[in-house]
Amino acid sequence: MMVQKAGTTVPLVTILGPPGSALGYAIRDFLHRSDVPFAWVQLANDAQARSDAGVEHLADTRLPVCVFADGTRLECPTVRQITEQLGWFRTPTRSEYDLAIYGAGPAGLSAAVYGASEGLKTVLIERYTLGGQAGSSSRIENYLGFPDGISGAELAERAREQVCRFGAEILLAREGVRAECLPHQMGGYLADGTKIIARATICATGVAYRRLGLPHEERFQGAGLFYGAGASEAALTNGAHVVVVGGGNSAGQAAMHFAQAACRVTIIIRGEALSSTLSQYLVDRIGATPNITVLPQTEVAALDGDDMLRQITLTNRVTGQPQTVATSWLFVCIGGEPQTQWATDVGIVCDAGGYLVTGPDLLRGRQCPAHWPLDREPYYLETSMPGLFAAGDVRHGSVKRCASAVGEGAMAVALVHRYLAGG
Repeated sequence: MMVQKAGTTVPLVTILGPPGSALGYAIRDFLHRSDVPFAWVQLANDAQARSDAGVEHLADTRLPVCVFADGTRLECPTVRQITEQLGWFRTPTRSEYDLAIYGAGPAGLSAAVYGASEGLKTVLIERYTLGGQAGSSSRIENYLGFPDGISGAELAERAREQVCRFGAEILLAREGVRAECLPHQMGGYLADGTKIIARATICATGVAYRRLGLPHEERFQGAGLFYGAGASEAALTNGAHVVVVGGGNSAGQAAMHFAQAACRVTIIIRGEALSSTLSQYLVDRIGATPNITVLPQTEVAALDGDDMLRQITLTNRVTGQPQTVATSWLFVCIGGEPQTQWATDVGIVCDAGGYLVTGPDLLRGRQCPAHWPLDREPYYLETSMPGLFAAGDVRHGSVKRCASAVGEGAMAVALVHRYLAGG
């Protein structure tokens, strides 16, 4: 079976792999969210593995194989290796920057555009690919200026072009793991040992999708169990039963997208109705789509399968009644968890959920947080460390919408200017 990314004619990358390949999914997801045309060739048997992929059998450890348009072949590649082959992997060009931004979702991309366009020497660091969770969305329809909607990948690509046009550097496949916070010289250490020094920093790292917390979850990840909207997988679900867990907009958009190919889509929510968590336009569309079913007050209780997910067990939260559902397509969109252990390690104030606390929320009885060294109060998006700002979903009390994240990214840059000017 061969599936090509919709709307493209010549793939830049052809991926060959067996069904249920977790790495194959990771590569498809990366390329889709990076807006790179690709084709997926699903190998059905050992004979096809030998003839098409040049390996011995379906279980060959060299799979999946990626073949690039220039003929380059990578066997069982990492996303980092694919990034390098595409020519996207960069090293920092400066010993020090005015502004370092961690996370290239809508908030980080916005901050990079405004920072670079206003003359700040700006670097944008992203551990995976551009767009954040919004980048995995098949269509964003309530974003200002796009009445027909826009895919998350396309929105991220347009933002990338703006970032590059204004001269900001983008470091992809780089993960920040440790911070060193000093006044007007903040150090960020990346996983490969690189140190980024900047006069001010914006944390826009967003959140990672929350896990189900069930046995065998790691075993089935990428092999029937997926976190996020899974836009790259829609064409592969043709005629299948897809289950989406979650009641937010990302889950609703995913369900609508899958309904175009799948024979049936089931949305699982813990609450009583979608209307309490979903935008009304999506509630109306889901209600009008005949092959979408909503199961309220329900949760996933168990996962089962062999080399990939084959069935799930659901439990009604009111009656306790179990239900077994056959599916190899389970997409989980149940909120997120911020990855902010680095902040805790250096004493930056976080709330009970790990979100970065900023501005007025830091004040207790009009008192600044302990160890705050300045006479002024923290700026609105400033953390308990002067010069370190937070924007988007990683921030305590943020509005979980793409437009608000973009606005916070722009606002954070305005506050960075005030900070750098000595205010």
